[in-house]
Amino acid sequence: MKGRLIVIEGLDGSGKATQTQLLYDRLYKQEVKVKKVSFPDYASSSSSLVKMYLGGEFGSDPDAVNAYAASSFYAVDRYASFKKDWEQFYCEGGVIVADRYTTSNAIHQCSKLSVGQWDSYLEWLFHYEYILLGIPKPDIVIYLNVDTQISQKLIAGRYKGDESKKDIHERNPEYLESSRTAAVYCSKKMGWKEISCCINGCMKSKEDIYEEIINCLDQNIDISTFIGNKER
Repeated sequence: MKGRLIVIEGLDGSGKATQTQLLYDRLYKQEVKVKKVSFPDYASSSSSLVKMYLGGEFGSDPDAVNAYAASSFYAVDRYASFKKDWEQFYCEGGVIVADRYTTSNAIHQCSKLSVGQWDSYLEWLFHYEYILLGIPKPDIVIYLNVDTQISQKLIAGRYKGDESKKDIHERNPEYLESSRTAAVYCSKKMGWKEISCCINGCMKSKEDIYEEIINCLDQNIDISTFIGNKER
C-alpha cells in the first residue's frame, strides 16, 4: 500500500519547521509509521547547488539565476532525498510529513517570471518533478499564509539582527513580497489548503495554527488506516 505525503508550505519565517515537527509528533504518538523530511536537505551533498545559489555564488540577486535553472537545483536535491532516504518507506505505506516540497519552487520561482508566464512554468515544473523525475505528488499541501512584514520580523529574530546570516531570498523584501503574491496564486490554482497565520497584525500562537492544521487534515485526508501501523 502506497503511503501518504503531507506537505507544509509557506514563506521563510512562516513556522513550517515548527508545525511539521508538531504534526510528526502527533502522528508518531498515534503509532503511525511516519517520517519527517525537510527541503532543501542541507545535510546532504545533493543540496550543494542550492547552497551555492542561496549563498550568492551565482549572483547576489535571486534573478541572477533564472527560474528554470534554480528549480533544477532544488528538484535534484528532492530526487536524491527520495531515492536515498524515503522511497522504500513511502512505497511500503509510510506517511511522509515534508517541510517544503516542489511547491516551494512554485512559490519562489514564479516570482521571477511575469504573471503571464506563471501557468506555463507551473505546468513545466510539476511535469518535470512528478512525471519526469518520478517523485511522489503530495496528497495534501497546507500553505501557511503569513504577512511579509511579520515573516521578516521573525527571520530577523531568528538571526538576532545579523543581516549577514540571511540568504539572498531572506535579505530581499521585494522578492519575498513577490513570492507571497505568487504563493497566493499557486495556492488557489493548485487547490492547496490555506491557513491564515496572522490576526490583527500579529502572528497567531503556534498552538492555534496547529489546531487549524489538524482540523484541515481531518477534513481533507484520511489517514485513519495508518494509525496503529507503526513498526515496533
